[in-house]
Amino acid sequence: MNYKNLDELNAFTELKSLKDSVILKNEMAGENGAKRVKEFTVPMSGTLSYNYAAKAVDEKIVDTLQKLADEAELTDKFAALYNGEIMNPGENRRVLHQLTRGQLGNDVVIDGVNKREFYLSEQKKIADFANKVHAGEIVNEKGEKFTTAVQIGIGGSDLGPRAMYLSLENWAKKNGFFKMEARFISNVDPDDATGVLNGIDVEHSIFILVSKSGTTLETLTNESFVKDALKKAGLNPSKHMIAVTSETSPLAKSSDYLTAFFMDDFIGGRYSSTSSVGGAILSLAFGPEIFARFLNGAAEEDKLSKNKDVRKNPAMLDALIGVYERNVLGMGTTAVLPYSQALSRFPAHLQQLDMESNGKSVNRFGAPVSYVTGPVIFGEPGTNGQHSFYQLLHQGTDIIPLQFIGFKKNQTENDVIIENSTSQAKLCANVTAQIMAFACGKDDENPNKYFEGNRPSSLIVGECLTPEALGAILAHFENKVMFQGFIWNLNSFDQEGVQLGKVLAKKVLAGNTDGALKAYAELFGI
Repeated sequence: MNYKNLDELNAFTELKSLKDSVILKNEMAGENGAKRVKEFTVPMSGTLSYNYAAKAVDEKIVDTLQKLADEAELTDKFAALYNGEIMNPGENRRVLHQLTRGQLGNDVVIDGVNKREFYLSEQKKIADFANKVHAGEIVNEKGEKFTTAVQIGIGGSDLGPRAMYLSLENWAKKNGFFKMEARFISNVDPDDATGVLNGIDVEHSIFILVSKSGTTLETLTNESFVKDALKKAGLNPSKHMIAVTSETSPLAKSSDYLTAFFMDDFIGGRYSSTSSVGGAILSLAFGPEIFARFLNGAAEEDKLSKNKDVRKNPAMLDALIGVYERNVLGMGTTAVLPYSQALSRFPAHLQQLDMESNGKSVNRFGAPVSYVTGPVIFGEPGTNGQHSFYQLLHQGTDIIPLQFIGFKKNQTENDVIIENSTSQAKLCANVTAQIMAFACGKDDENPNKYFEGNRPSSLIVGECLTPEALGAILAHFENKVMFQGFIWNLNSFDQEGVQLGKVLAKKVLAGNTDGALKAYAELFGI
């Protein structure tokens, strides 16, 4: 395989020649717009589909994006990844998160260990543990059942699992799969841990400490908060805590925990929701069978990402259109707008997934790139966002591509009819209206009421947000980010930008400071 920078690819030069060749508001008007909506759709797994009708592309641009995908060898690089080649050159590591949910290619055997079998064995261990907790076979010191699970972790140990839990909480309650409440402690701010601990029954809570290295400062600090609370309640912390860590970390065989479940260095934090990091909390909250269904949805979506045809590979097409918008049209921000309250924390997870992966200015070999890379990601659920930042999206000076997510049905089947329509119908009417308003705008003699339009968006739409649908959506965005990293010739699997602040913080705490760092520390009384 060849690893070339984007500006070395012939198809990119051809793509730049097509800039502004599509006027979106014209394409989306009238019957032609209706035709585009039907034709510019790529099936995803299950009931989901990816619709790109409201993107400023046409068949010629998509054909050129296909050339770019072929020239950049995107599916070959994906195959190298799931077949276990070193894809994180910065840390000389493999990248194996797809193996937590399915076997896409060859067996990956490292130091005599089949990694797919290893991940399956950890899932079975988690399932057995969760089932025993639910059955009252693993109990607190008084022989009473645990009723709440609390995850202690930060970054990928929090954002993904928290978003997944919230995405399925109401669905599980409606469908009889809700087993335990889940709560999350992440911020080293003591108010975070205090707020969670004050809102739970500590005596009937089981705590999951998540740290791959076993040395994460924020996580270990919050563990101390929890242990202190347990001791003050007259409880033995080791009877209330489990660990999710690597087999080589100091947490792995510690008597401080009931048990430990393992992940490894081949799964980055932001890609870890389908590993033990997400598996423990989701299996305790909803049952192992629901976690398995979530994994199956991700696995089915991964299979689509193997297809070389961009019109049959939704994640790759989404990635390519994003590169066209970023590197040809000059759009530097993307808004993720789920029209589902259950996905309220999903944009926060995607912020880390995308910006930590592709927020790079050097290529995978360490050489500076001469083009822009990862966009800024932000978002909020609709319709809340409409009453917040949509003003700028509609009439601001920057054109910001939008990624809508919506469903035909809500998770609870609870609804009311007001003014001849249900709440769900009103929600769906809003997302469809916004897509067209952004694309087509509105003419008006009053400049304040004039909408330019030509604001591009895509839509992932499905029947209902189920475990399978959630897994598929997660895998879609993981694979989109991966493909964009390949196109930009980045290493999307390390995060050195996270490390510098940690090093300086330790200097501050050790009193080893001078200059402005010391002056800033003194402002906080350190």
